[in-house]
Amino acid sequence: MNLPAALNLVAPLDRQTLGERAYAKLADLLISGRLAPGEKLSLRAAADVLGVSIMPVREAVSRLVADKALEVTPNRAVRVPLMSAAQFRDLTKVRIAIEGHAAAQAAQHRDKRDLASIARAEAAMRAESEQAAPDLPRAVELNKTFHFAVYEAAHSPILVEIIRALWLKAGPVINLDLRANPERLAKGDAIRFHGDVRSAIAAGNAAAAQGGIANDITGAADFILSRGGLAG
Repeated sequence: MNLPAALNLVAPLDRQTLGERAYAKLADLLISGRLAPGEKLSLRAAADVLGVSIMPVREAVSRLVADKALEVTPNRAVRVPLMSAAQFRDLTKVRIAIEGHAAAQAAQHRDKRDLASIARAEAAMRAESEQAAPDLPRAVELNKTFHFAVYEAAHSPILVEIIRALWLKAGPVINLDLRANPERLAKGDAIRFHGDVRSAIAAGNAAAAQGGIANDITGAADFILSRGGLAG
């Protein structure tokens, strides 16, 4: 059967959908710190867990390698890149600039729905931190939910896309550390900074919102660097 030439440029829908889903799932593992720096990723195991063939996983991994969220070692293994202290400091500076800007934009452009989402996320993480034995994986998810509720309130899809790319690199370090070290949550700095950001956005105070996010990112980074777990 003859087909229009343009159809040769269209990927099969099922395969494309599965590839997108695999990318989203693997990206979430990185952003949420469920994959550690240096940890190897088996394509076959990932395909089995996701319930797909290996092809969509290979496509997703290729995208994440292009994003520099994963890397291929000389022996062809796929792993989460290791991060040096210098790289982490550089990433932290960029996050402060971009995520602080997003928070400032959120203070200027948020609507009632945004304010409700931010308030729910802030209250949920605060409540979790006050538990006698906080669920650290849940706290990580709530932290991510709060931050992206703030960034979505900027109403700039491009800005959110850039921030997600930053979190692909930062997530394995900052969130794995939070999962492994309950004292970081117990200190309460993040809870206080989140409250500051929520109040600033509700008041339309762009400078205070930007400062609150900067303080939150800086506080977490200083804690991680102080532990000396990153390469010099």
